[in-house]
Amino acid sequence: MRLIQTVVRGTVVPRQRVADRVRHLRPFVPSPRHHSALSPLLKAPTYQTPVTSLALKVIATTIVFAASIGALSFAAPDIHAEVPPSESQSPTFRFTEVQKHDRDAAEKWITKGSKVYDITEWIPSHPGGEVILRAAGGAVDRYWDIFTIHNKQDVYDILEGYYIGDVDPRDLVEGKVPSDMIDDPFASDPKRDERLVMHSERPYNAETPAEELSSFITPTETFYVRHHMWAPKIEAATHKLVIELPDGEEKEYSMEELKEKFEAVKITATLQCSGNRRSHMTSEARSTDGIQWQSGAISNSDWTGVRLRDVLEDAGFPVNDMPDDVKHAQIMGAEAYGASIPVDKAVDKRGDVILAYAMNDRPLPADHGYPLRLVVPGNVAARSVKWVNRVTLSDEESPSQWQQRDYKCFGSNVKGDPDWTSAPAIQEMPVQSAITSLRVMSRDSEQDHRLLKSYGMEEDSIIVEGYSFSGGGRSIIRVDVSSDDGHTWHQADLLPDESYGTKSWAWKRWRWVLPRNGAGKSFVVKAVDEAYNTQPAEYEPNWNFRGNLTSAWHRVVHNK
Repeated sequence: MRLIQTVVRGTVVPRQRVADRVRHLRPFVPSPRHHSALSPLLKAPTYQTPVTSLALKVIATTIVFAASIGALSFAAPDIHAEVPPSESQSPTFRFTEVQKHDRDAAEKWITKGSKVYDITEWIPSHPGGEVILRAAGGAVDRYWDIFTIHNKQDVYDILEGYYIGDVDPRDLVEGKVPSDMIDDPFASDPKRDERLVMHSERPYNAETPAEELSSFITPTETFYVRHHMWAPKIEAATHKLVIELPDGEEKEYSMEELKEKFEAVKITATLQCSGNRRSHMTSEARSTDGIQWQSGAISNSDWTGVRLRDVLEDAGFPVNDMPDDVKHAQIMGAEAYGASIPVDKAVDKRGDVILAYAMNDRPLPADHGYPLRLVVPGNVAARSVKWVNRVTLSDEESPSQWQQRDYKCFGSNVKGDPDWTSAPAIQEMPVQSAITSLRVMSRDSEQDHRLLKSYGMEEDSIIVEGYSFSGGGRSIIRVDVSSDDGHTWHQADLLPDESYGTKSWAWKRWRWVLPRNGAGKSFVVKAVDEAYNTQPAEYEPNWNFRGNLTSAWHRVVHNK
């Protein structure tokens, strides 16, 4: 009964889909088993979807006569989109016919496996927005694999409600649609710098190499890349930003309007993935889920754009006297990524949240959100949504999986599938530091000798460098370094820099020089911020199965 109940009581009632199937019926006589299965529909007084008792009987009767269709088969009560189609009298369609029903057609079809679905009525209710239109007229399989949240029984059941037939066997290879007929969502991804340390190609994820972490401003070409999906190809001339107010009213802005109407501001901000240094937690504590980043899922840049606060105010939101029931600003990207930040952060005069269109004084590259992205300084980079096209003011957080599930932390005793609602989404980042360079300086080198002399040293020495950072705009006040695995400590020099913004949104580079003969086998670093927060010594106490917010002392072995 699962499928029939999904059709009648769920969030969607594909009325036309049932009616369309009636045209393909063959004579059918319901058995007592079918009457028994349908009786709850005829007796039930209420449903989530408002349906009168008379309408229920009509629907139930239609279901009886349509029962021979595979999607409503009583013989397979647990059928869903992953089950291979059984022999049935369902209509078949050539794949060329499916291709005619693309995003521009009145009726939009997709295939999943060897089945065909008309999703026209579902599109307005799709949680991922209109991104599903990318698959219209073709196979949804590759997109389904990217969005793992689809792998749930209730999602399969909803899809089954839109089943209209099967792909003609003549278009299948080993029972599947050939791969050359399936759209590749990553086909338009940009070319990347070969210096980036790639962890996955599709979607592309790569960290900044250690040698490129040595400068205060990370070169744009080697700024780390974190994608959950593809990099959408967007034309700035046609791109729109929609602001949705709490009452549902919307205001739209073009890129040209944003640049001409609002003051341009520049901020220097470090973006850090919540999984930065995850591999350290895995190697020093226990296995963790997710990309096994080293120390390079963090980078620093100058960002230019307009204040989100100013745009919200222009759209009609009272930023100085906000309604009590508005708690969050939900952000949506063009590729369907979604997140949210507290509305207090969004409108804070000193919060420096901007809609950025430039990075290091040049237009944003495609991998970093061209033509428009949100930059939320001091918060986890997952909130700095790229390719942003909508901001919704709401009493609720974004319903996306990246707000509700992926970016959260749980106790070290929690494994597997936790109660995701029991933990808040990550926003501000904890204090962090890492060693990015450790090298021997020789007094025989003219360049090294000059640097050694500036430190009052004549003998061969070791120079240790790295970064330190804390969320929420909290400045780094001290970096402690040890050359004997934490038994004794020394304070590193905090290097001068020039940054923009009302708070300390950028990392602080540091350096420590010591005689070579005074070095032990292991160098360790820890940072302290202005609130005197510091890093834990070990990984195990803060272990979490997602490997988020790894911030224990960073150790690097020194081979003398």
